Amino acid sequence: MPRLTAPEGLSDFYFIEANEPEAIQELIVRLVKERIPARFGFDPKKDIQVLTPMNRSLLGARNLNQVLQTALNPSDGGPEVQRFGWTFRLGDRVIQTENDYNRDVFNGDLGEIEKINRIEQNMVVNFEGRQVDYDFGDLDELALAYVLSIHKSQGSEFPCVVIPIHTQHYMMLQRNLLYTAVTRGKRLVIVVGTKKALAMAVRRQDTSQRYTALRGRLEKSAQ
Repeated sequence: MPRLTAPEGLSDFYFIEANEPEAIQELIVRLVKERIPARFGFDPKKDIQVLTPMNRSLLGARNLNQVLQTALNPSDGGPEVQRFGWTFRLGDRVIQTENDYNRDVFNGDLGEIEKINRIEQNMVVNFEGRQVDYDFGDLDELALAYVLSIHKSQGSEFPCVVIPIHTQHYMMLQRNLLYTAVTRGKRLVIVVGTKKALAMAVRRQDTSQRYTALRGRLEKSAQ
C-alpha cells in the first residue's frame, strides 16, 4: 500500500478518502474544475485526465464524461451535435475510438473540437495541430475524453491524473491496472475513493493463464 497520510507541503501524490460513489463523483468535479487548477495551475481541459477502471457504473467513463462535460463545457447556445449517445460541443475533448486510415487518425488519438457546421453536417477536430473533418454520420468514431478508461490510457502520459477507485469496480481492481493508471501521471496523481478498494487493487494480481503457443513456436524455429 502507498502511504496515504496527507503530506505537509505540496506533493506529487494524494489520496482523498470518500466512501459513497456520489461523493466521489462530486469530489472529482471539484478537483478538476477548481481545486487542482487553483493549487497547481493545471488547465482543467488540457492538463488533467480522469482515469477510471470501467466504462459502466456511476464512476464509469461514460457517466463521468457527461458529468465533467456539464461542469467544464456546458451548453451556452452555441453549435452542438448529438450522435451515437454523445453530445459534442465546441471545445470538447474527444478521443478517436478506432483506426481510420483515410483520415490518418488512430485508436487512442486525443483531440479538441474546433468547428461544428450544422448546415454542412460536418465537424472539425484538432489533433495536435492537425485539423481532421468528420461527417456527422462518422461521429461513431469519436467519444468524449474528459474521462478515459485505464485501458484506453495505455501508452499515454498526462501532467495530472485523477483516479476514482471504489468497490463497485470490483472486477477490475487489480495491481497491474492500478499501476498503469498511476504511471500515466507525469507531475501529479490523485486517487479518490475508499481505502478498501485501493487495498484490494494492490493485493490482487492478474494471474490468468495466457496461452500464446510461444514456446512451441520457438522450439519449432530452433529445429
